[in-house]
Amino acid sequence: MGVNESRWAIPPRDLVLENDQVHVWRASLDMPTSRLIQLETTLSIDERERADRFYFKKDRDHYVVARGSLRALLGHYLEMDPGRLHFHYSPHGKPELVDEFNHDDIRFNISHSAGMGLFSFSKGRDIGVDIEYVREELADEQIAVRFFSTTEVEALLSLPKNQQKEAFFTCWTRKEAYIKARGEGLSLPLDQFDVSLSPGETAELLSTRPDPGEAARWILHELVPGKGYVAAVAVRAHKLQLKCWQWSDWKVELS
Repeated sequence: MGVNESRWAIPPRDLVLENDQVHVWRASLDMPTSRLIQLETTLSIDERERADRFYFKKDRDHYVVARGSLRALLGHYLEMDPGRLHFHYSPHGKPELVDEFNHDDIRFNISHSAGMGLFSFSKGRDIGVDIEYVREELADEQIAVRFFSTTEVEALLSLPKNQQKEAFFTCWTRKEAYIKARGEGLSLPLDQFDVSLSPGETAELLSTRPDPGEAARWILHELVPGKGYVAAVAVRAHKLQLKCWQWSDWKVELS
């Protein structure tokens, strides 16, 4: 299932995350200085220290906006001050809310690339999202052979040359979204599961190894956040309603 770029809607002010829904937000990470400063005030000490370790100012600013936006959105869903939220991290680095702040069991994941951020949320269901800007120099056949499954490599190379670059990133983002949802990092080998990747093909986790039943427990959705970008969200569920929101001037009241 894909989400066309035109379907990223401005949300209502009283937006609620229902139990049977997944919300994905699209946001530019290039914000005015005044908004950047406002978001930075909500960050924790360790988040600010991490921000200061970036060499380039642009990378630092994008990190601040991404973390601050995540806090603002979580603050809205939980009806809490974004600056009061505390995170802990899984052994593989996936952030989660400390239990005392997460009475609704909200799960989340973020990804950003080339100034575009995606933020995904669900209740009580593992979730992962990935976005990539299509850079042709990275869509290399040798990278595919190294990281993709045999089935995926065969599907990729069977496509016309002019379709292989985008299909490479389609495969990559779907695999990354699933891995991020599982929270296991690269301890889950990329060649141990297969995803769909051909143009026009429904986003799907096709097979999983060594447990073939695992594939049926997950939903993959294709996302189209903007021209030149490829993205996907993975959710541990059998059926869910996907809502895609644009964060623009709706944002300030969140915090």
